Amino acid sequence: MQTKEINQAVKNNPEKFPDGYIFLLEKEEKEELVKNFDRFNSQKHSSATLKAFTEKGLYMLATILKSPQAVQTTIAIVEAYAKLRELARVVVEIPQAEEDGPQQKTLLKRSGQLVSEILDSTLPKQSEETSFELNLAMVKFKHSVKREHDDEMAALKKELEVLKKKMEESI
Repeated sequence: MQTKEINQAVKNNPEKFPDGYIFLLEKEEKEELVKNFDRFNSQKHSSATLKAFTEKGLYMLATILKSPQAVQTTIAIVEAYAKLRELARVVVEIPQAEEDGPQQKTLLKRSGQLVSEILDSTLPKQSEETSFELNLAMVKFKHSVKREHDDEMAALKKELEVLKKKMEESI
């Protein structure tokens, strides 16, 4: 997507970008950006004021753009929002259910699933630990993410194999 298309979309939909969704870079910020990123060299002598989007602004931009990536982003936002709304409803129902009863256990399980689904869509990981518990009408949530990079792991395994061979040869 070209910058021109993004600027046109923003210009055509000003009501979708209230305060806190988009801002203009100051002259010093623009100079710093151009200095640090070669791909902005074409902006070096441009008199145009550069726009920057906040996270909310990027989400809104995704809803008005037509590219496949924008469509996928919009779908992901809608899915996450729907799960958050369901989670809010489930959390409200938990204290109302009979303590340690089957309905409460089902609600607790569902809330844990929803939290996991929401986090799964945003955090890359190899393994995960999720626990959800009810304690005097207080919901506690713990989510741990252990990241392992496949390339690093493969290199470490290779290195271990080499060391293992050397040890075997020396014995």
